[in-house]
Amino acid sequence: MQNQRVYKMAFSSVYPHYIAKAEKKNRTKAEVDQIICWLTGYTENQLKEIIEGKIDFESFFSSAPQFNENASKITGVICGYRVEEIEDPLMQKIRYLDKLIDELAKGKTMEKILRNK
Repeated sequence: MQNQRVYKMAFSSVYPHYIAKAEKKNRTKAEVDQIICWLTGYTENQLKEIIEGKIDFESFFSSAPQFNENASKITGVICGYRVEEIEDPLMQKIRYLDKLIDELAKGKTMEKILRNK
């Protein structure tokens, strides 16, 4: 039941928290957007439309043009769970995004965050 609440949350209601977390650590909105686009395959214009709309997390990820094939390289703990061990595919995608934003806020380089190394 808890997962269903998260799935139905509007992406646009969480997005400002991603930005705030990054900016608190001297990172930028542009970097957050780059991470989101890298993970989902959305363009910047598509992302802007999503943020202006009321699309929930479930629709946000199910409509993603091209979920990044390197997402499986995202590992570690987020909210007490190892992201690579989360069985629910949608929750895993949500936690992948959370983990990437955490890495940004912790000062990792974009190259490492985007699994280019």
